[in-house]
Amino acid sequence: MHTADHHDLDLNRLLDALLADHRLQPSDALLILERASEPPEHPLEAIATLALADRQHPGQRLDLDTLCQWLADKVGQPFLRIDPLQLDLAQISGLIPRGFANRHGILAVAVDAHSVTVASAQPYQREWEADLTRSLGKAVRRVLASPVQIRQLGHSLFRLAHSVQGAGQQAHTGLGDLEQLLERGKRQAETSADDAHIVHIVDWLLQYAIEQRASDIHLEPRREQGQLRYRIDGLLHTVYAFPAGVTLALVSRLKHLARMDVAEKRRPQDGRLKSHLAGDIEVELRLSTLPTPFGEKLVLRLFDPQQLHEDFDRLGLDGEVLEQWQGLLRQRQGIILLTGPTGSGKTSTLYASLKRLATPQVNLCTIEDPIERLEPAFNQLQVQPGLDLGFANGVRALLRQDPDIIMIGEIRDRETAQVAVQAALTGHLVLSTLHTNDACGAITRLQELGVADYLIKATLLGVMAQRLVRTLCPGCLGSVIDQGSTCRQCRGTGYHGRTGLFELLIPSEALRAAIGPQTDLASLRQHALREGLHDLRHNGEAKIARGLTSLTELLRVCG
Repeated sequence: MHTADHHDLDLNRLLDALLADHRLQPSDALLILERASEPPEHPLEAIATLALADRQHPGQRLDLDTLCQWLADKVGQPFLRIDPLQLDLAQISGLIPRGFANRHGILAVAVDAHSVTVASAQPYQREWEADLTRSLGKAVRRVLASPVQIRQLGHSLFRLAHSVQGAGQQAHTGLGDLEQLLERGKRQAETSADDAHIVHIVDWLLQYAIEQRASDIHLEPRREQGQLRYRIDGLLHTVYAFPAGVTLALVSRLKHLARMDVAEKRRPQDGRLKSHLAGDIEVELRLSTLPTPFGEKLVLRLFDPQQLHEDFDRLGLDGEVLEQWQGLLRQRQGIILLTGPTGSGKTSTLYASLKRLATPQVNLCTIEDPIERLEPAFNQLQVQPGLDLGFANGVRALLRQDPDIIMIGEIRDRETAQVAVQAALTGHLVLSTLHTNDACGAITRLQELGVADYLIKATLLGVMAQRLVRTLCPGCLGSVIDQGSTCRQCRGTGYHGRTGLFELLIPSEALRAAIGPQTDLASLRQHALREGLHDLRHNGEAKIARGLTSLTELLRVCG
């Protein structure tokens, strides 16, 4: 495609080039010209809007990324689908003046000692290169990117940089002034211009976390700079480095929103808040602070309200294991346990199960520390150690509430284990969690907690161990990714989302008979395997055979 230097792309010339490459047919080009009466921000957007069939690649559409890749190949520039998590936001957001970047439709995406990489959707516009090279003292390396990404990210990053700079100047005035600012917020005074910077940063980091599918947000103070990290599909990603004072102000702002004690910084605190973000997105967050030498570290766990309505199949629970699990949930009394390490998906499975059980005909009560997700179909009780309300006392209180089903957040000690067994013996269905490596380990753990062998045999209905593995990216499967480019869905990792691995033990009479003072975990496990227990590895191999995950991921999670 030939055109003059320093020239914007022309829709007619682009259509001619696409026709010459047999990516479009003439009727498609005419349709685009008829619809393009209102000129879009960029001619490729006018073509992409119709999502026409790609004549060279049957079954695929000429979306904006496909068109940008085609154009990049035509003009000999690398194509970059911008992944915000791969950008050093703190370093690049203030690199190019906002007016200059907006005027030329460019965005800095990387910088090193010798060069700056700049994304543009106008490959023949070059007059800005010399000015930028002169002002930055670095060579300019060009990449071609989506005009929509450049526009949206540019707006977001320039606003963020402005807020971080403004908040940094406020925090730099000294901790005394910062404390006064936070005290004003604590008294719910009017938001000042300086407060507004922090408010905007908090809104941005919550909105951005939702967009990136984060399950947890970590704000970690350091001596010079605080770190913002997101956990996505089980792995942490560094997102931004804030000035130390800004990090502390962000933590205090979030504590205030969650009605936590902003002045108390010496001991850990827990809180929760519900926030409405852009697009009318409602997100529920659980907050936890931890004192460190450089200030309070804050972790926010995000809960999507839609997760409360997830079906078992979306959790990865299906087939014979699902049928057996549903059979356990139909029992009227006894104990059902979920086991696994923190972050293995126990809460999601537990809540999905409780949702099935919470009919108008039953009284379902929970005691949790903390309450993970607020659910109107349950009667939920919060553990409060300061009021001498622990799990054991809480279960005793719930037993006086005429319950049918009791959920105990976690069995941690001998007293809780014993009251859970007593509740099961007196005609209640009890669901709870334990931290053990596998299903059989729950039996020996109950023994360690002092539960008599005959009580375990009499009350234990079943134990399900679980883990979470990343699922293979559907965008990579069955499609050819061009050399040098990465999949838009998974950022080139090959994974997108997670699913559960499950190991369900329903003790047989023979297995119950093997529970005794000399019970050995290894022999108990061998006994269960001989009886047909499908362990976590077996469940993972079945998911590999179905193309859901990989052997590498199974070995990472299960060892």
